[in-house]
Amino acid sequence: MVYKIRVILNTEEDAIRDIAIDSASSLEDLHNSITNSFGFTGDQMASFYRSDDTWVQGEEHPLFDMGEGTDRKIQMSEIKLEEVLSQAHDKMIYVYDFFNMWSFYVELIENDFDHSNIELPALLFSLGVVPSNAPEIQFESEDLSVDDYTEEEQEDYDEDFGDFSYN
Repeated sequence: MVYKIRVILNTEEDAIRDIAIDSASSLEDLHNSITNSFGFTGDQMASFYRSDDTWVQGEEHPLFDMGEGTDRKIQMSEIKLEEVLSQAHDKMIYVYDFFNMWSFYVELIENDFDHSNIELPALLFSLGVVPSNAPEIQFESEDLSVDDYTEEEQEDYDEDFGDFSYN
């Protein structure tokens, strides 16, 4: 079976690539197709993350696993596309070059693509150019103040960790 996968670079200006690839290919094969289609050298660390419909980052599949024993992660070369993308609109997040944090949204558009007369993997569509620098990613968290906690929660915190009030 041949997949049609849309890859969108997370930048302000649109940079989109559609790739046709065999469903029995590995995540590493998809990694290579993505880096080639966006003009990257492919020599940086990268990971795919399983995702849900709201793009919440889940289980990681790195290009190379650095963990040992129970901390070991299944690397890209060990995972077939059909194991992580099987239904139309299944999604993954892909991060390339952890120093620059190029991030991509990856979505299965078609899971039975007609690939007559093309050699796989293939770049089917390209829109936009890759900026010279990766966008800065803003990591935001909730601003929690003491007023956000109930009196009981604050007492439990003080009991466990002491009173850290600034007087």
